[in-house]
Amino acid sequence: MTDYASRLQRAREAVAAQGIDVALVGTGAEFAYLTGSWVSSHERLTCLVIRPDAEPVIVAPRTDIESLEGVAARLRGWSDGENPYALALEGCTPKKVALGSSLTADHVLRFQEVLDGSSFVLATTALADLFTRKEDEEISELRHAARAIDAVHAQVPGLLQPGRTEAEVAEDLRALILREHTSVDFIIVGSGAHGANPHYDFGERILAAGDPVVVDIGGTVPSGYHSDCTRTYVVGGDPSAAPEDFLEAYAVLEQAQAAGRATIRPGATAQDIDRATREVIEEAGWGEFFTHRTGHGIGLSTHEEPFIMEGNSLELAASMAFSIEPGIYVPGKWGMRLEDIVVTTEDGYESLNQAPRELR
Repeated sequence: MTDYASRLQRAREAVAAQGIDVALVGTGAEFAYLTGSWVSSHERLTCLVIRPDAEPVIVAPRTDIESLEGVAARLRGWSDGENPYALALEGCTPKKVALGSSLTADHVLRFQEVLDGSSFVLATTALADLFTRKEDEEISELRHAARAIDAVHAQVPGLLQPGRTEAEVAEDLRALILREHTSVDFIIVGSGAHGANPHYDFGERILAAGDPVVVDIGGTVPSGYHSDCTRTYVVGGDPSAAPEDFLEAYAVLEQAQAAGRATIRPGATAQDIDRATREVIEEAGWGEFFTHRTGHGIGLSTHEEPFIMEGNSLELAASMAFSIEPGIYVPGKWGMRLEDIVVTTEDGYESLNQAPRELR
C-alpha cells in the first residue's frame, strides 16, 4: 500500500523549501499521486490545499465528501452558493502560490479574485523533485506497463500484411492492448506518407509490401500507470523492400536514440538528452525533419515532467522516468520514430522497454 500520508508530508516539506505559502492542487494525476483518489467533481472545485504550517486540507463539494473518506487529509465540504475559493484560503494570506497543472482557467481566475498581490508558480515545476523522482513501487509498475506493451509490439509484424487497412490493424491492436492493460490510451498506425504526421492515428489506407509503418501504442495498467512505446516497421516481412532513403534515415535514427540514451545520467539536464539525439540527426542532414521534443516524463500521467527538450535545464536525478523518442518525418513520403521508456539510475539508466529496435 502506498503511504500517502508520507507523500503529503514530503509535499509540505517541498513547499516550505521553495518558499511557497500554499499549493493548490486540483483533481487528476497530481491529486491522485498525493492522496490516492481519482475523484472528479466536474466543474465544481475540489482542491488539495498544502501549506507548510498546517495539515493538508481537501476542499470539496459536500456531494463528493463521502468518496474521499479515508484520505490522509482534513476534509472540508462546501455547498452550492458558498465560496470554495475563499474556504480553501481561509486563515492564509499567501504571497507565493503554487498551482497544480489540472486547475482550469475558471478556477484559477476565481482564486485570483480572492488573492491580492500574490505571485503564482506552477506546482509541477516548483515541486518537480517531488513528482518526477519515482518511488520503487512506481518504477515496478512502469516496468510492468513496459513489459505489457512490449508483448503487444511482439505481435505487430504479423498484423502488418499487404491488403489490410490501418484501421483493421488498429482494431487488432486495441484487443491486444486490452489483454495486457485495463484501458487503451492511444493507437497510431501511420503507414507510408501518413507516418510523416507524428500525431496521426489511423485510417483506411491499404498497406502495401515495403511500406514503412509507425506504430505508437500505449495503455493504462490497473495501478493507473501508463505504457508508451513506438516502433517503426516495414510491411511484408522484408525490411530491405522499404525505400532506400528511408533505410538510410532509419540507421541514423537508431544512432540518435542510442546517443540520447548514452547521455542519461544524474546531473545531465533534460536538454542535454535532446541535444544528443538532435545532433546526430542534424549532422546526417535530416535535422529539419525532426520536429518535436525528444521525450516526456511518464507515470500517473502519460506526459509529465521531465520534458526532454531544448530549454529545459532540469537536472536529471536517479529514479526519474521518461521517454527517449527521436523521429524523422518527411512530408508526403514516410515517417519513423523509435521510443523507449527509461529510468535514470545512480550511474546511467535502465530501459524499461525491451522490444527490438531494429526494423522488423
